[in-house]
Amino acid sequence: MSLPRLLITLGDVAGIGPEIIARAWPDLLSLCRPAVVGDPLWLRRGLELIGSPAQVHVIGQPSEAEPKAGVLPCLSGSDQDLHAVEPGRVSAAAGRAAYDFLCKAIDWTMAGNADGIVTAPLHKEGLHAAGLPYPGHTEILAERTGVKEFAMVLAVGNLAVAHVTLHMALREVFRHLTPAAILEKARLLDGLLRQLLGRRPRIGVAALNPHASDGGLFGEEEAVIIAPAVQAAQREGLDASGPWPCDTLFVRARHGDFDGIVAMYHDQGHIALKLLGEGRAVNISAGLPIVRTSVAHGTAYDIAGRGCADASSLIEATRIAALLARTRTNHRTTEEREKTDRERKKDKG
Repeated sequence: MSLPRLLITLGDVAGIGPEIIARAWPDLLSLCRPAVVGDPLWLRRGLELIGSPAQVHVIGQPSEAEPKAGVLPCLSGSDQDLHAVEPGRVSAAAGRAAYDFLCKAIDWTMAGNADGIVTAPLHKEGLHAAGLPYPGHTEILAERTGVKEFAMVLAVGNLAVAHVTLHMALREVFRHLTPAAILEKARLLDGLLRQLLGRRPRIGVAALNPHASDGGLFGEEEAVIIAPAVQAAQREGLDASGPWPCDTLFVRARHGDFDGIVAMYHDQGHIALKLLGEGRAVNISAGLPIVRTSVAHGTAYDIAGRGCADASSLIEATRIAALLARTRTNHRTTEEREKTDRERKKDKG
């Protein structure tokens, strides 16, 4: 089977996106057939920054990409003028271009011209400077692909974490936690991990309050909101348990007790996974009709343009995207074969 075709978005060009793509390119070629969706000028700057002699080849369609060592096929993804953008500084033009790159990649992939997307980081302030009201990639992907149920999942090694709430103030978290929301994320995490593991995953659901509220001493969310969601998940056949106190849940997961965790809010999952990942964590969008993974770090404006960015997360994100793309292709092939067999039996009958 040929390697999957993946579109790599350049992200916010004022950040480290151009550099990490340039640095990772030789590794990406062994994982997929990559093509960059971005700005040729800034992709060349990324190559120059790391001292690479590779060349950028501008193409018009993903099908024209013939990736090979020393050549980076680039699909121009925006009409924004990015000449005046400075590394490490918020730019409305860079924010708009990052949005354009992503939308182009989504549209091409939805149309069947690519097997998945891997995204370099964008900058939330850049998006807002461009007048775009999105808190990040995940919400743009959900809107563009027309899905209502989706989840941001961080994964590293043998552990993945889905988040019930994402980019919101902590005071808002309590208002958005419901049994239905928790059950939705548990379902999405279960579906994603079945693809990655090939079996039913063990899911631990995190508590919200210290010590899982110690029988109601520190809050009632565990008894009133989280436990009912866990019970509903169990009735649906998910191997879910909890709510578990977070100070022990992640330790147990690291030791292999769980394959996935449902976290109640952004930092509850992110801090633990990024500590465990040590730069190798990957962001996966669950619930989309397309494959999308991303680096699990930001634009790193503080080191942009210095030539010292680590591409490990991008390489791992590409590996996971390629795996998911192959899994989906195999699943579709199996479904088509089974459909053909049913039709043949029906004709014979």
